[in-house]
Amino acid sequence: MTGPAPTAGAAARGPASASTTASPEVVVWDPVVRIFHWTVVAGCLLNLFVVEDGESLHQIIGYVVAAVLVVRVIWGFIGTHYARFAQFVPGPRRLGRYLSALAKGREPRMLGHNPAGAVMMLALMALLAATCVSGWMMGLDAFWGEDWLEETHEWLANSILVLALLHALAALVESHRHRENLVLSMITGRKRRA
Repeated sequence: MTGPAPTAGAAARGPASASTTASPEVVVWDPVVRIFHWTVVAGCLLNLFVVEDGESLHQIIGYVVAAVLVVRVIWGFIGTHYARFAQFVPGPRRLGRYLSALAKGREPRMLGHNPAGAVMMLALMALLAATCVSGWMMGLDAFWGEDWLEETHEWLANSILVLALLHALAALVESHRHRENLVLSMITGRKRRA
C-alpha cells in the first residue's frame, strides 16, 4: 500500500522535500556553494578595500577567486540538486512570471535560487570571470601598462561591488518578506522546508 502522492509544491521544491516526516529544515546550499560564495565575498572585499592594486597578494587573491569560480561552474553541471544550473537558471517566460509576481508582492518562496536571484548570480559570475581575465591580461607583456585594460578591470570590479550590494539588499528584503534568514542559510546551508 502506498501513501498519498507528494503535492505539486513539494515536487517543485526538489527531491529532499518529498517526505512529510523529515526534519523541518533541508540542506539547500552544499559546502561547495557556500565555500565559493564566502571566498568570493572575502576576495572581493580584500581586493577592493584592503590590498593595494598591483601587489602580489592582490594577484594571488584574484587567482583564488578565479579558481573557485571554475570549480563553481563545473559544480553547476555535476553538483547537488540546488547547485545545478539546470535547476535554477530561468527561461524568459519563467523570469517574467516571477518578476510580475514580485512587482505585485506575491512572489513565491523558493528553496533554491529564485529566478531574479539566478539572473543576478549569473551576472556576478560573468563579471567575476571578466575581472579575473582582465587582471590576468594586465600581467602579460602584450598588455603591460595599457590604460584601457586597467580602466576596464577597475570598471568590472566596481560593477561587481554595485551588483553585490544589490544582491545583499535583495537577500535582506527577501529574508524579511519570507521570514527567514537567508544570510544564515548561506552559512549553515540549511533552510526551513516550508
